[in-house]
Amino acid sequence: MTEEDEAFNEIERQAQQRKESVRAATTNPYRDQVIEEVAQHIEKMKGFGQDTISSLAIYIRSLKK
Repeated sequence: MTEEDEAFNEIERQAQQRKESVRAATTNPYRDQVIEEVAQHIEKMKGFGQDTISSLAIYIRSLKK
């Protein structure tokens, strides 16, 4: 491996670390709780068929991390 390859790999590693740091800093500790609360309120809605409501709730819950 050349010095250039090593330098490139180091830059890639540092970029990945920065990306992970930003992701960790922006994670909301209440996110999953809020998503679940929204799904529960969707399930209480009237005016749509039960299949539609269930599908929406499933989709919303799939947004949890």
